[in-house]
Amino acid sequence: MQHHNLIPKTKNKKTMLVGRGGKRGKTSGRGGKGQTARAGHKSRPELRDFIKRIPKLRGRGVNQNKSPNEKPVVVNLDAIEAVFESGAIISPATLIEKRTISTQDGRIPQVKILGTGELTKKFTIEKCIISKQAQVKVEKAGGSVKI
Repeated sequence: MQHHNLIPKTKNKKTMLVGRGGKRGKTSGRGGKGQTARAGHKSRPELRDFIKRIPKLRGRGVNQNKSPNEKPVVVNLDAIEAVFESGAIISPATLIEKRTISTQDGRIPQVKILGTGELTKKFTIEKCIISKQAQVKVEKAGGSVKI
């Protein structure tokens, strides 16, 4: 017996070449016509477009962990005047306590006090951002601002 006389026990399976849907038929796995069907076609990675849309936030320094989109909650002086008594200390925690503002995702938000309305009571404002107009009105009423 010689090597060319050997008969395999099982014959090799040949895949039948079909039109659509086979491995090597009609469009040979390249879909339809156009740029995507041509040789050397390379589509632009979609992720690169998303990355290029992100602004380059360089050198944010101390505030690098703070989101640039996070805006402080705004409270006007007339809202504070209506809720607090004279001599009260106003901070984000006390504003939540009096339900003037609410927590954001279970955290105490940053608060900015604006100068809308008149102030007759004396307040001490702590840990809040305050506008210049509001600060003048608070100090004119006899209060103080601690940052």
